[in-house]
Amino acid sequence: MAQPLFSLDGESLITPQSVSNNFLQANQNNETDLLRTAEAEFAVVINIAMQRFSAGNDLPGAVRWLIGQLHDIRLKCGPASWQKLIPIIQAHSSATIMQQCPFTRWSFEKPRGYSGDASLIDFIYGHSAVAEEVARSTPLGLDIFEYTINAPGPVAVRERRDILTRYVDDTAARIGPDTEVLAIAAGHLREAEASKSLADGRLKRWVALDQDPQSIGSISSQFHGTAVEPIDGSVRGLLAKKHQIGTFDLIYAAGLYDYLADKVAIRLTQICMEMLKPGGVFLFANFSDEMADDGYMESFMNWELLQRSQADMWRIVNASSSAENVEGKVWFGANRNIIYSTIQKLS
Repeated sequence: MAQPLFSLDGESLITPQSVSNNFLQANQNNETDLLRTAEAEFAVVINIAMQRFSAGNDLPGAVRWLIGQLHDIRLKCGPASWQKLIPIIQAHSSATIMQQCPFTRWSFEKPRGYSGDASLIDFIYGHSAVAEEVARSTPLGLDIFEYTINAPGPVAVRERRDILTRYVDDTAARIGPDTEVLAIAAGHLREAEASKSLADGRLKRWVALDQDPQSIGSISSQFHGTAVEPIDGSVRGLLAKKHQIGTFDLIYAAGLYDYLADKVAIRLTQICMEMLKPGGVFLFANFSDEMADDGYMESFMNWELLQRSQADMWRIVNASSSAENVEGKVWFGANRNIIYSTIQKLS
């Protein structure tokens, strides 16, 4: 698995700086052949897709087909050639069509300066916070949007939100009113909206740490007067142990590990384990290497992710904790597009 490089500068959020430099390029001739083949396949695929768009029949079905074809091309051409194909796809005239979709356009343009921001996830949730942006879309853009937010990746993200809510509420049911929860890279903390334990006042505190001031402002406004405590803080700060925020019964990082190389992921996991109370649980999630939307996301959406397999997740678990005092688990979500791990501190 190739590892991207990241900037942990404490200002911008964690953003990929380079992927292509990390891919092995031992056989330049073979790579050139793969790229030429991939370009030819993309030309055929996009021509068929544009014909289907022009016909105007079953546009969501046409988008579904295109996403599937891009996944196949990505898989066949290999990571090095795929990285070179991405700018070719982005420069194609079809990009102006696909980016009429508000979800695709927001991801590509990155109004908040980085990939996977909290507002982008709000498109997936169908949240009212982005309703105005959706309403400005063209009819064609809305037709494309109808499928892009119901593709396997977004479906898995909505399931992830519900899993987080359940973990918080189950922890509160187990621990009682002294339950303390930490969300790392919390975004807009939408999982809290459906939390019964938060609504019923059965949490001592729910710390929401994020490096984006807009996200912190949104959390502060929406959850004022509740157990939610927004904190403007970074992963870099956690790694340097600058945030003295106590210990927790549950710590989770939902979308953060999609952007962390193994070395950083392992160190962050170690820090989180140190912040757990005895019996506490750390949960982290990652887009899996089985995800179906990767080609579309990385090209038309300019949304670069680090996908992980079961073995990759176990490597982080095993490198982050001693086997004597923890219990680790790794499992897939329902459609296997997101993979999860929990590590419970036994003592």
